[in-house]
Formats: sequence, C-alpha cells, structure tokens
Amino acid sequence: MKTLFQELLRNAPAVTDGAWGTQLQEFGLAVGDCPEIWNLKHPARVEVVARDYVEAGSRVILTNSFGGNRFILGRHGHENDVREINRCAVEISRRAAGARAFVFASIGPSGKLLMSGDVTKEELRAAFEEQAHALAEGGAHALVVETMSDPIEAAIAVRAAAATGLPTVGCMVFDSGKGKDRTMMGTTVSQAVAAMTEAGADAVGANCGQGIAGFVDLCRQFREATDLPIWIKANAGLPEMTDGRAVYNTSPEAFASHVPALIEAGASFIGGCCGTTPDFIRTLQTSLSKGG
Repeated sequence: MKTLFQELLRNAPAVTDGAWGTQLQEFGLAVGDCPEIWNLKHPARVEVVARDYVEAGSRVILTNSFGGNRFILGRHGHENDVREINRCAVEISRRAAGARAFVFASIGPSGKLLMSGDVTKEELRAAFEEQAHALAEGGAHALVVETMSDPIEAAIAVRAAAATGLPTVGCMVFDSGKGKDRTMMGTTVSQAVAAMTEAGADAVGANCGQGIAGFVDLCRQFREATDLPIWIKANAGLPEMTDGRAVYNTSPEAFASHVPALIEAGASFIGGCCGTTPDFIRTLQTSLSKGG
C-alpha cells in the first residue's frame, strides 16, 4: 500500500468530501455550464466549496477537475486550456486544504464511447495522460479516476494516472442490473476490480449511481474481490426534478446511519457524491467520533 494511504488509513475509515457540482450550483453555476472553467473565472467561489469540506472534517478533498479532459472542455471551447484549468484546480484545493487535508485530484470520464467508435483507445490515452500530468504538476497528493462505466476506459484512465507516480484510486458507477451491482456496460464488481488493479490502481471502489444503502452490498463485493483499500462515495439518494433542478431528499442523518454497515463491509474511504454537502460530511464525522 502506498505510504500516503497507510498514513490516512491508520485510523480508518478516512472521511473524504461530498459533491462539487451541486455545491457550485449553489454559488451560481448554471445547469449545463462547465464547472471546470470556474477555476479560471471564479476561483474564489471554487475555493469556498473546498474549504467548506475541510472545515466540515474531510481528511481528503477532491478538485474541480472532473470534466477537465480535452473532450469535455472542447465542448465549451477550452480544449487548449487543459493544463491551466487542471493545475488551477489543484492549486485551489491545496490552498483550501492547507495542512488539514490531502488533495486527491478528480479525473472523470471522457464523455466519449469506445464501443460506438466516438474515440480510439490511443486518443483516450493521450487525453487522460494530458490531464493526469497537469494535475500532478499542480501538486495533487493523489489522483482519483471516478464515475467510470466502461472498464476499458477506466483502465486507460487509471494507467495514465498511475504513470505519474502518484497514488491512484479507481472508481466505477454501479447503477444497473437487478441488484444495482453492475455498471451501465454490465461490468461486475469483480471484473471492475480486475481491470483497475491490472492498470495500477492502489485503491478501488464505487461512487455515484445510487443512494448509500445500496453501497453496503457493493462494498462487501469489493472486499471479497480485493485486499486493496476501498473507496466509497454514495449519492444523497436519487434526485427528483423540481423547477428544472435535481433535488436530493436524503438527510445527512439518514446518510450517516449507514456508515457502521459500510465500515463492517470493509470501506476504507467514505464520503459523498451527488447531492451531499458539508453538512453530510460533518454529520458523518460526528457519527464516527461517537463510534457510529
């Protein structure tokens, strides 16, 4: 296990952060706009999101770089700003974290489908390497490949991240199948673990896709498939659309009530994904301090 993970997991589980996109929307990000461009245009607002998680008790925070690859940024005319946007993402989170938290930089999917011929493996490799190296240059402590559905794309991204020499987490979205334990591509937990481990992941896990209750069984399946640390970031339930906005109705207390079961199932890192806020992290941390 990488030294950084050993340090963080000495008192496991390590609490990570919550959602970024929905938090940025609270500060004025319009639905459909590119969050990553805010690293250049509104860095102070991005820093508030990061700092709020640190103050809530996160020992690990991510970066505003989820869609920071050339394909996603290209949709908004910023394909030539990959390096600057990603470096700024890390620098913002590093300022917010200070000496209180570690910064694990986020790498999300390309938005392209290999199976339909939208992109080649080589094009994906180049894009993920470009982003990963920019995040490493910015000073990230580790990299998190997250919200992946295609195991081939996940492996390409993990390999690119691991090539920087930084500790690397590989995560996929399990929201399909009878038990909601397969990715959109039909990938099982054991298949995901095999693909990401072979690519060089130092920790593996799941994020997004469903509420926290469903992550307990997913976590058990991960623990059966690997001895690596397990990364868990669940949504605050499934959203309901209200006035054109996604509203998540799970409360911080209801979310935190599942933490003991996740710990028993083997979770090493626990945080939140879509719809979770600093209040979720604060409640989660309080629950842990009281022994669940």
